[in-house]
Order: sequence, then C-alpha cells, then structure tokens
Amino acid sequence: MSRSTSLLQQMTIFMTVVTGGGCATMYYLMQKNFAKSEYYRQALEQLNSNSTAMASLGAPPLKIHNIHLSDRHNRIDHSSAQLKIPVTGSKTGGYLYTTSTRDSLTNSPLLSVDGTCSRSS
Repeated sequence: MSRSTSLLQQMTIFMTVVTGGGCATMYYLMQKNFAKSEYYRQALEQLNSNSTAMASLGAPPLKIHNIHLSDRHNRIDHSSAQLKIPVTGSKTGGYLYTTSTRDSLTNSPLLSVDGTCSRSS
C-alpha cells in the first residue's frame, strides 16, 4: 500500500510543477502580447517624446516594467484599449495611463494619454 501512496504523491508533485510552469508561461506570453500591441508602443513613444514627463521621472534611463494582467485598468479588444503601464526613472516611478480607440476608416489607433504618470507608493 505504501508503494502506491508514494507513486501517487510523486504524480501529484509532478502535475503541480507542470501546471504551475504552464500558468507562468501563459502569463508571460500574455504580457509579451500586450507589449507588442500598437497601443502599448504608441503610448511609450508619446511618453518618450514628452520632455517634461521624462525629466520628472529622471529619464533616461527609463525602465518599463511588466503590466499587471489582473489590474482592471489593462484591457484590449478589437476597437479600444485601456492600459496602465508601470514606468520608473532615476528620480521616481509611476504609472502611465492611456486610453486608445481604433479609427474605423484608417484602422489605426487614436491614442489619448491621460497626461500624468501617477506615482507608485
């Protein structure tokens, strides 16, 4: 009886590790998809071109962190996107809030940055 219990424990541990690794990989790949989106890239381009915001952050260097997928501010669908992008510079850090809609005529995103990087606590 102890042989089957030991085998069952080993199978449980193996399946837990495989499931955890699969979930972590899926989370990572979803973050990469967000970072590849046109909405995300345009928001960061607009931040980089804003000298006041870059000076406030203490950038360059500007570090862009992974977004939190469970945050309700991060949504992308076919016609719109709402993102909360964590950024830090050498002075301070915060979140870049952006809202974008896709123009139906040109099929390109129209970006609206909320104008502030709120400081992270």
